[in-house]
Formats: sequence, C-alpha cells, structure tokens
Amino acid sequence: MHWRTLTYFGDSMLLIPTAVIIALILPWKSDNRRTVWYWLLAFGLAGLLVSLSKILFLGFGIGSARFNFTGFSGHSAMSATLWPVMLWLVSGRWSTPWRGLAIGVGYMIPLMVGFSRLVIHAHSTSEVATGLLLGFTLSSAFLLSQRRTALKGFSWQQVGVAFLVPLLLIGHGRVATTQQFLERFSADLAGLEKPFTRADLFRQ
Repeated sequence: MHWRTLTYFGDSMLLIPTAVIIALILPWKSDNRRTVWYWLLAFGLAGLLVSLSKILFLGFGIGSARFNFTGFSGHSAMSATLWPVMLWLVSGRWSTPWRGLAIGVGYMIPLMVGFSRLVIHAHSTSEVATGLLLGFTLSSAFLLSQRRTALKGFSWQQVGVAFLVPLLLIGHGRVATTQQFLERFSADLAGLEKPFTRADLFRQ
C-alpha cells in the first residue's frame, strides 16, 4: 500500500475544499437550517485547536517529552472530523444497513490516515491518538446533534458530483503547506529565528 496516498485523505489541500462542499450541500439537503452552522463550528473548531496546539509547541516549546507530544496530528484530527460527516451526508436516504456501513467507512478512513502518519514517521503515537480523539469527538457530537434531521436523498449522479472535487484533488496530489506556514507564523509570533523542533523537546 502507498502510505503517502492514504495519508493524503487527511491533507488540508483535500479536506478544506471538501468541507466547503459539505457546507454548500447542507442547506440544500438538510431540513434543519442550523445544520450548516453546526458543521462549520465543528470543522472550524478542529482546525483552531490543532493550530493552537502546534503554535504552542513551535513558538513556545510547550509539549511533552514524556509522551513525545508536539501538538495534535492535523491529518488525524481533521480527517476524523470530516469523513464521518461526509459519508453521513451522502448516505442520508439509504437503507439503514447501507447507511451504517457508509458511516462506518467514514470512521475507518481517519483510522487508516492516522496509521499512515505513524508508518511514514510524521507523528508520534500520542499525537495521532489525541488527534483522532479530537476529530471523532467533534464529528460524533455533530452527528448526535443531527439525529432528528431529515436529509434529502442523493442520486448517484449527485454523489459523483459531490466527490468530483475530492477525487480530482487526490489525483493531483498537491500537498498543503499548512505546517510550513505554522512554523513561520509561530517563530515570528514568539520572536524566534526558527521554530522549536522535536529534537528541542528532548533537550529541555
């Protein structure tokens, strides 16, 4: 298996446009006008908490050497926030067994993304585990808040359109530069020449 292809399912270059697509579809497919705002809150909160955890370490060295923790895994957290909701949305009018299977796939994708981050040595176990916990908490809270929401069904053509942009982005494979931006921003914010690194964590 190509682990870097799998890890792309948690890349911001893919997830942010997909999150926007979800936000555009929800007012059309949901009978609850608040659904889109709950979604924006969940996804935005995930991004905010991930960014804050990284800034605290990159700019101020706040982490844990004991747990090898330098901030939430963004790929894990953001994918765990998005994919369960995306699969819930497109399976809105499917039969209960098929819908349960689809949502289950939505929860499985982030687990595989998290595992891929470990395989390619992008994160520690604690960073992946806490990232998944954060994302699954937010997506599950969103889904629980929508348990009485009725969704309009998707035709197979509409499902194809909904996944068109994500599939094109996966095919293109361009990676977001979010980490590099946070490194520069954190260093500037803290008045440092360069951001803290994992090696610095173990020298403290």
